[in-house]
Amino acid sequence: MPDATRHLTLANGLQLTLRHAPRLKRSAAALRVHAGSHDAPAKWPGLAHFLEHLFFLGTPRFPLHDGLMRYVQALGGQVNASTRERNTDFFFEVPSAAFAGGLERLCQMLAQPDLGIQRQRREREVIHAEFIAWSRNPQAQQQFALLQSVSRAHPLGAFHAGNRHTLALHDPAFQQALAGFHQRFYQGGQIVLSLCGPQPLDELEQLGRQHAALFATGEHVPQVPPPPLAPTPMPHVFTHDNLPAGAEQALELLIALLGDSRPGTWLGALRQRGWLHSFKAEPLYAFGGQLLWHIELKLGADARTDEATALLHSWFGFIRRAEPALLNREFGLLQHSRERSVSALELARRDSSKQPFAGLDAQATQAFRALLEGLPCTEGGQWHLPPVDALLMADLPTAPPQPLPVALKVSELLPGTRQYAALYLRWHVTSTLRQHLQGVLEQALVPLQERCGRASVQLQFSSAGEYWQLRCAGLPAAVLRAVEQALALMRKPPASCWQPCAAARPALVPIRALLEQLPQAVSGGQPAPVTARTLEQAQLDSLWQHTHWQGLAAGFEDAALAALAAALQHCPGQGSSVAPAPRWAKRRWQHAVVAGSEHALLLFCPVPADNEATGRLLAQLLQGPVYQRLRVELQLGYAVFSAFRQVEGVGGLLFGVQSPHTSPARILDHILTLLGHGVSLDPAARQALAGQFDEAAMANAEVAEWAWQTHLATQPGQLQALHGTILKTRQTDLDQLLSNLLDPGSTWLCLANAAAPDSSWR
Repeated sequence: MPDATRHLTLANGLQLTLRHAPRLKRSAAALRVHAGSHDAPAKWPGLAHFLEHLFFLGTPRFPLHDGLMRYVQALGGQVNASTRERNTDFFFEVPSAAFAGGLERLCQMLAQPDLGIQRQRREREVIHAEFIAWSRNPQAQQQFALLQSVSRAHPLGAFHAGNRHTLALHDPAFQQALAGFHQRFYQGGQIVLSLCGPQPLDELEQLGRQHAALFATGEHVPQVPPPPLAPTPMPHVFTHDNLPAGAEQALELLIALLGDSRPGTWLGALRQRGWLHSFKAEPLYAFGGQLLWHIELKLGADARTDEATALLHSWFGFIRRAEPALLNREFGLLQHSRERSVSALELARRDSSKQPFAGLDAQATQAFRALLEGLPCTEGGQWHLPPVDALLMADLPTAPPQPLPVALKVSELLPGTRQYAALYLRWHVTSTLRQHLQGVLEQALVPLQERCGRASVQLQFSSAGEYWQLRCAGLPAAVLRAVEQALALMRKPPASCWQPCAAARPALVPIRALLEQLPQAVSGGQPAPVTARTLEQAQLDSLWQHTHWQGLAAGFEDAALAALAAALQHCPGQGSSVAPAPRWAKRRWQHAVVAGSEHALLLFCPVPADNEATGRLLAQLLQGPVYQRLRVELQLGYAVFSAFRQVEGVGGLLFGVQSPHTSPARILDHILTLLGHGVSLDPAARQALAGQFDEAAMANAEVAEWAWQTHLATQPGQLQALHGTILKTRQTDLDQLLSNLLDPGSTWLCLANAAAPDSSWR
């Protein structure tokens, strides 16, 4: 059943967009204010970004502990905000039953914020910590240099993030500018509010009218047009002026065409030559008929960059000569696939930006032609459009009936009616060539992963300790076709994949790098350098003969399971049962060597599987105090979080901090001191947490991941049982678990970008 939509303009000028999507489990709101960093007074760089931060610090009606951030986090939802050049976006997603409470808090904090000087002073330090991290991040600095190359007169080249020096809190002129910016732009005429969920349109409209009425009545304020964008000398950076309406959607089609790496395309030609390491194209700026976008292309050392650029210009020429309707055909299918696959939050955000998941209409087609006119195009080239990708086909692959492999378990937690399927396959690889051959398989899967990404299918190949894992999730028909192709590539990678790949991955910020290494650390392993060596197919064949696999399927109906059984007949390795989850003794500190100068620490405290309910409630009750103490009061840094996580079948409390000035050992001391204060059972929080473990309220991916993690723990459970156990958790249960965690003999893992503070950790 297609979604139903409704568009209204309220009496205060606010534009209200509503979407009824019956397939969704959760509800989301996205509020866009047509004002951003370029609309703030140039004298106060960062003012718009600073105001965005202040909104989340609470209001008289909803103080910090009951504000939008805490409310959504307590429900296991998502919440965030973003200040761009000409827009500021606020968005959240929660279980539908809690949607009204989230919407009231969102509108309240934006319409009637508390801009008290004390909270300004504290939050300025958070902004300054973000500024320090930004100034030390190579990718951020490269992008800033790119923006500065566009035009000296254009505000894109100016500094807008804000720091301790640009936010002059005690200057009356600054305070007047801050209040004036809020009054001028945070009113009905400047706002688009989009609501999306399974509720009927009338119910969504009632909620929207009720809470959006908090905003003052106003008219749309014309934003000052920017000066022209100058051509930039930087390679693969493109600027456009005076484009007609629909240009952003037109660019989306162009980027989809550029990102197609199948034979006959530009990327396909680069891959055929063995030059392509990675590709990304993305818009950087769009406003008032202006577009700035770039292609980030990484080529091999032997690549000829001038020839690669010439091929790009030739591909542009081919696209310009092609019939737009033909180009738009697969793009429409791609957009339809995305619309069926994305969350309520993503749908609401697209609606608030007025960028629907759809093929180009007549207006956007005209903008597409204008966009192509501004690109360097040449004649020639042996180009052709590939056929429509099979991953976009909605029908199930046909297969003769046969039994499922014994090594595959089928979870009943996710009904097939959700139209979301997930397959997990895990191989226990004991071969000494494991890491070397892993690189071969990673290369082999890259083209398929790119196609999957375009078709809204998640295909991930990862490793932890002695294990390889393949996860594929999305619409069932697409998952079945993707898995079949992935297994064929893993059995016999293309000849081009047997050469060592020297491409270096972009460096992650320290805390993200630690999160990426966490599964390996939980499994008891450490990343090891892999030296280049010659490999061949016979070695992979031998590895598969001595490798055992097992897996889990969720969300497949009977017809899809029959097709899955056929695909898994060709799964490499021998089927087996699941191995016990990894364990280690006492406390362990692991030094992770990662890029970046800031300090970062992850503290993972395993909780016995039969104590999961208490562990989850403890983590829930700690979220607010951890944020308040470490981020607000101690101001350790802007990256502070705590949660319950399941990693490699092991559930536990996870704390994470990235700080520009506090060492990992000192961060650990702060966390332990906080834990020593204990927690008090909050019945409302307990009820809210239990409500998260209802299949109808959980995101499909969360249901599948919970089923997989409990499968790895060799203690598969039922969500209903977890729900009931959480409701029965008592204060004494929380106290006992905390006491166990703080006991000197407890089991911990500290993963940090620093050596252990003393010998007791070794």
